[in-house]
Amino acid sequence: MSTPSLSVGTNLVSGFTRLCKGLAVVLVAGHIVVQLFPSAISYVALIPARTIPFAWNLITAGYIEQSIYGVVVSTIGLLFIGKLLEPVWGSKEFLKFIFVVNFLTSVLIFITAIALYYITRQENYLYMPLSGFHGVISGFLVGIKQIVPDQELPLLKLKAKWLPSITLLLSIAISFWALESARYLPTIIFGTYTSWIYLRYWQRKPETKLKGDPSDDFAFSSFFPDFLRPVIDPIASIFDRILCRRSDASDDGQGYTLGGVPLPGSDPIEASRRR
Repeated sequence: MSTPSLSVGTNLVSGFTRLCKGLAVVLVAGHIVVQLFPSAISYVALIPARTIPFAWNLITAGYIEQSIYGVVVSTIGLLFIGKLLEPVWGSKEFLKFIFVVNFLTSVLIFITAIALYYITRQENYLYMPLSGFHGVISGFLVGIKQIVPDQELPLLKLKAKWLPSITLLLSIAISFWALESARYLPTIIFGTYTSWIYLRYWQRKPETKLKGDPSDDFAFSSFFPDFLRPVIDPIASIFDRILCRRSDASDDGQGYTLGGVPLPGSDPIEASRRR
């Protein structure tokens, strides 16, 4: 298995996978449908007040882009990042990742909207149609952070491991200046978090037949500057024990084990892939 490269080359606009092309068609077609038939938004976008009984919008909302800007960004992100991640994960796992992150993001947005309504009593939280693929695009950045954390991005001279953190910071900053963009913020935040949860604890590694990536380079605190890690690690360890019920490794040399078997992220195959 070769390590993907983020460098700019002659194959910049080629090498897109068939799955990514198919999903791109879905995004474009979904956008065209809601533009031609605006009433369709009520059935395919996430509207918390109508999620019951229209529960399917927890699934469909993630594939509907309401703006031309959104569909362009999501399609480009899917094609270019997808051709890096899909060969590493495999088509089945890649599609599973998209489905799980989209669904969990919608569920968290639904819960948040209901909570905000009960706190503020503002009905716009219940009736604002929310949709978009940008939660998965944020999740793709987490996947890049996991696979090639130390590779520098072309032109930016920035390590790939900081892509999710910088995207979140920029999204939060922009939401203060452009209120319209604030509606995208929950999807980006929850997309980033659920993708990390999936890759950290649930993704099955075919080379080890085990789940997750318990390496220190992919810990929750790795999304923050080094000086904050001593503060964040104790809090994150609580959720770590709840989600995986495993103890911390004694040192980096021994790695993570479960019944004497190395866990993914610390075995030689994983270490070689990261290098």
